[in-house]
Amino acid sequence: MNLQELLARTQEGRVATLTLVLLEGGFYLLEIGGTDGSRQWLGDAAGAVHLRSVEHARDLLRELPDLPLRLLHACADDEMCGLEQDRRESLCVPVSLRSAW
Repeated sequence: MNLQELLARTQEGRVATLTLVLLEGGFYLLEIGGTDGSRQWLGDAAGAVHLRSVEHARDLLRELPDLPLRLLHACADDEMCGLEQDRRESLCVPVSLRSAW
């Protein structure tokens, strides 16, 4: 899903959550959780969009209305083997979509 689709779906009320997933190597991916339970990654023509930081994500998403934003710090084992949904949810930390500065 690209940024324009994300904005449209958000305005339609079809986005439930946003999860920033910090991967090994220090980059972030944005997972978009739909109100129907679906999950998609923010992407563009080249593939998944790699974000540099939480602030980079906030800057990119500044046009969106307030949505729940969570941070998930994945570890190498989780990336290779997968992570059970219950355990994954317990590792998500809420963060503000708007900068505190």
